[in-house]
Amino acid sequence: MLKKSFLAMILAGICAFSASGCIYLAVGAAGVVGGYVVSPDTVEGSVAHSFEDTWNAAKEITGIMGKIVEENSSQGVLLADINAARVTVTLVSVNGTTTKISIKARKSFMPKVDLAQDVYIKIVNSFER
Repeated sequence: MLKKSFLAMILAGICAFSASGCIYLAVGAAGVVGGYVVSPDTVEGSVAHSFEDTWNAAKEITGIMGKIVEENSSQGVLLADINAARVTVTLVSVNGTTTKISIKARKSFMPKVDLAQDVYIKIVNSFER
């Protein structure tokens, strides 16, 4: 009886967590200060690189993966079409050596978190070259 109650509590907790709409993951990678957070359509994290270096990496990666539609370096926003999805890359300078990256991907109003993760990982890994 105690096992069944415990199992029921675990299942209820998992169901409540999965129904909340956000999944949080912390994944370590070289050059990453924190990790990254995954929500239904957005991946974000911080990198130990200047805003300018991160901007250049984001432009290069989104340009390779798709077509850059709009860019505004003063606001830190880059819009691209990748695999028929609209990808928005937002950069915020935390300090001189740390930049926060936020990547949102949607295709026909549907979240594409797998694409956002792919773009994020490629930007972060581009610093290793």
